[in-house]
Amino acid sequence: MAIAVCSGSFDPVTYGHLDIIARGANVFDKVIVAVLINSKKNSLFSVEERVDLLRQATADMKNVEVDSFDGLLIDYMNKKGAQVIIRGLRAVSDFEYEMQVASINKKLDENIETFFMMTNNQYSYLSSSIVKEVAKYKASVADLVPPVVEEALKRKMTE
Repeated sequence: MAIAVCSGSFDPVTYGHLDIIARGANVFDKVIVAVLINSKKNSLFSVEERVDLLRQATADMKNVEVDSFDGLLIDYMNKKGAQVIIRGLRAVSDFEYEMQVASINKKLDENIETFFMMTNNQYSYLSSSIVKEVAKYKASVADLVPPVVEEALKRKMTE
């Protein structure tokens, strides 16, 4: 079985993320969406909240599992028996960083492949940071995130 991991902070998950996840799920037998636990990052949503939002947003994707991890992605992948890392690319600037990460991952484990997917053009500008900025000023994010995330953002912004 071809198992792929799509990792990130997903703070919050956007339609751009979901596009990459869904397209990856069409290619691989199983996709594990893995939320990175990064204590150095000041996140809006807790890891548990992000995992819950992702589970709700991917509920209709039958071969997608949501999890979280701490440490090296390669170690997590070996624990899960995964062979492929899925990474979404929005622009050339993403590629430069992602190429470095893919190279070090290949050095750490030559059996792990990185699968780059170009984002759908309609999401090429979209990032979690932009979504948080828009939500902070109470503008609509309905076209950027699933309804469950939109509601969670509204609650967070009024806390």
